[in-house]
Amino acid sequence: MAEVIQMPKLSDTMEEGRIVAWHKKVGDKVSAGEIIAEVETDKATLELESYFDGVLLHIAVKEGEPVPVGAMIAIIGEEGEDISALLTQTSEKTDKQTAEQPTEVAVEQKETPTQVTVTEEVIPEEDRRIKASPLARRLAKEKGIPLEAVKGSGPGGRIIKRDIEAYVAAMEKEVAVAAVNYQDIPITQMRKTIAKRLAQSKFTAPHYYLTIDIRMDKAVAFREQLNQIASVKISFNDIIVKACAIALKKHPIINASWLEDKIRIYHDVHIGVAVALEDGLVVPVIRNADKKGLEEIAKESQTLAEKARNKGLQPQDYEGATFTVSNLGMFGIESFTAIINPPNVCILAVGKIRDAVIVEEGNIKVAKQMRVTLSCDHRVVDGAEGAKFLQTLKSLLEEPMRMLL
Repeated sequence: MAEVIQMPKLSDTMEEGRIVAWHKKVGDKVSAGEIIAEVETDKATLELESYFDGVLLHIAVKEGEPVPVGAMIAIIGEEGEDISALLTQTSEKTDKQTAEQPTEVAVEQKETPTQVTVTEEVIPEEDRRIKASPLARRLAKEKGIPLEAVKGSGPGGRIIKRDIEAYVAAMEKEVAVAAVNYQDIPITQMRKTIAKRLAQSKFTAPHYYLTIDIRMDKAVAFREQLNQIASVKISFNDIIVKACAIALKKHPIINASWLEDKIRIYHDVHIGVAVALEDGLVVPVIRNADKKGLEEIAKESQTLAEKARNKGLQPQDYEGATFTVSNLGMFGIESFTAIINPPNVCILAVGKIRDAVIVEEGNIKVAKQMRVTLSCDHRVVDGAEGAKFLQTLKSLLEEPMRMLL
């Protein structure tokens, strides 16, 4: 019996996926557990395995096309099996879901055979051969749009209502900007999720910001000593992650989430480290950072960053952060404010280590300084709590040997 393969939900925030590549073509034999396609989610590109044995009878989505979670992407069954009824059933279900006006759907469903016949008689012969829903055909006729000019996004390339509307919108836009030179960049699943989650965070969580300068002279010397004996290169960011982990254990309200009806304080410290990619930002997680040494944190951080750049992160690599560190110091940025990564209640923005003129015991001198800004969700973290956390972080980085005790 033929089985429908649907777009699976491969992350907690995924709403749609994009088929990057098909590893099988129609007519190929498929075994359960065999890779049939690569799917781009909002976080990474993952391999899609078949749950069934059989033959790939139908591919409903072309490479590069976005697909909502739960939508049909393929059918696997026995060789030569008739799947026409299954395709029709899926198409009708899709049309019903995409129709925005219930009255229009009701009218189409109530049309008599005579009405359908009359409508089809005025449709050109070439249009009759194109797969399209009745509503899409009617809209195309009303607007004078030839169906062969419209790309269908329904199952099997079927043209549905939203395709007609998208065609009209594109034509209007083309006319409006005909004299303007521009380039349209497709929005990736990752970028869509970043936009949605950070907009939600910025306009839902009442942000406020605390900034402090930290002397880094001893941290610079500390890192040089460590790298003389460590098996892997330890970065300043690794030291900052470790210091944050220790500080979070002393100030647990920073290591929390707002859950509308309660505040959840986490006993484990899982620190997300923001990694910039060409098409967006991912936040792989260093779990139980408070229990790991600097060398272990450095190894794990490098491994996760490499996986992120190769789009090889798995859900367990980026889910479950309780606090986030975003470091732009390597780009020469001295100071910035970051948007909280939900469901966290705080994020630390780290600037570059710079030479600064300071006054110490009445004497003017040059010192290494680093400016950090803590973005806080005021629903959970009051100003004094945020300030205490930064004081602890400052004391650890200014006397880094304390992190080894």
